[in-house]
Amino acid sequence: MMKNHPFHLVDASPWPITGSIGAMTITSGMVMWFHQLNLFLFMLGLIIIILTMFQWWRDVTRESTFQGNHTIIVTKGMKWGMLLFIVSEVFFFLSFFWGFFHSSLSPSMEIGMMWPPKGIVTFNPMQIPLLNTMILLSSGITITWSHHSMMNSNHSQSVQGLFLTIILGIYFSMLQGYEYYESPFTISDSIYGSTFFMSTGFHGLHVLIGTTFIIVTMARQMNFHFSNKHHFGFEAAAWYWHFVDVVWLFLYISIYWWGS
Repeated sequence: MMKNHPFHLVDASPWPITGSIGAMTITSGMVMWFHQLNLFLFMLGLIIIILTMFQWWRDVTRESTFQGNHTIIVTKGMKWGMLLFIVSEVFFFLSFFWGFFHSSLSPSMEIGMMWPPKGIVTFNPMQIPLLNTMILLSSGITITWSHHSMMNSNHSQSVQGLFLTIILGIYFSMLQGYEYYESPFTISDSIYGSTFFMSTGFHGLHVLIGTTFIIVTMARQMNFHFSNKHHFGFEAAAWYWHFVDVVWLFLYISIYWWGS
């Protein structure tokens, strides 16, 4: 069917509804996991989400790379969409910081009128948290190196930069998992435990999502899906990763260093 406009009207797709079903299944599965130690529903939801992601990314890749539907004006709209999404994520994390500073700047009688609350043994900000900060800052450098390499049509260095970014992202997640395992307090230990695990936990989830995003980007780059003029998928992954970096800096300075 011929069209006389530069916009891309997306074909009917089942992936939004399957993604919603997967998210609902994961949420219900987490309730079963936490209260009944039953992982079945959680794993089912995770499988649904992974399959949806794989097929939805496949469709978007086909539309942009092989069907040529991502015109200049469509790409401009997607850039604005990604920027607004990141703004919404900023406000999402702002709510956690609000909760943290509300309680830490004016500790209530219930937590001993002190911060950290009495009985809480905090992490040493000069150990794993500082190492994780260096790791994420380094990953910001490697993805920027990869982007500049692609802009200069240096394919091999671009792939190398993405690969290093993925390794650093996985390393960060492993260290944070180890830190959680060794934690002397839990999410139920007063407002400190709640704000600590909610903010760092959701950031860790964003690192896992960003790492997945960059893995897909590297696979596309290895298959020559990007050019130095047309690579919004790469840019979106890089923007998201830089956002994750900046949020971690605020987390490290406020919760790990100042808050301890």
